[in-house]
Amino acid sequence: MNIKLYHISDKPSIKRFDPRPAPHQSAKQKGKMVWAIDYEHLHNYLLPRDCPRVTFFASENSDPKDVDKLMGGSSAKHVVAVEARWLPEIQEQCLYQYEFNSEGFTLVDQVAGYWISRKPVLPIAETKIGNILAALTEHDVELRIMPFLWKLREAVINSTLGYSIIRMNKAQPPPEGYEAYRPLP
Repeated sequence: MNIKLYHISDKPSIKRFDPRPAPHQSAKQKGKMVWAIDYEHLHNYLLPRDCPRVTFFASENSDPKDVDKLMGGSSAKHVVAVEARWLPEIQEQCLYQYEFNSEGFTLVDQVAGYWISRKPVLPIAETKIGNILAALTEHDVELRIMPFLWKLREAVINSTLGYSIIRMNKAQPPPEGYEAYRPLP
């Protein structure tokens, strides 16, 4: 099955993606690779690279109480929460969406939509995203702008919702006296 995969970058005109080491040592995948994301999860990456985010959605296995608690009242399929201090960067930055054929890629995380290739990849298309907020609205996303993400992160991790937590090592520190129940990134 040949599906379209994507890579989001803040760099224009990339003609070839060469495999590189995982961005952090705790990554499940080892060695050099080209990362891609499927369309269903593309919204998780329509933000500046270092912008911390907590993204989540209801699946058929989600407890209705968790859905109501964390997504209640939302008509969107997905929630993407970011820190308020990132809003100016989100409003100003341009992104570039690169499209790949899936040939040569392997699915490594179905919940997050992560695919990898161990070989160089040539993009088949490049699209400039000049308005990140508008791009997010095209993906049935509720964008939450929050003072900090740590309490939401814990609530989502301890729920039955599907989620992806990205770049929390770039987030503001947890409030004084607040302890995360899982190891901090």
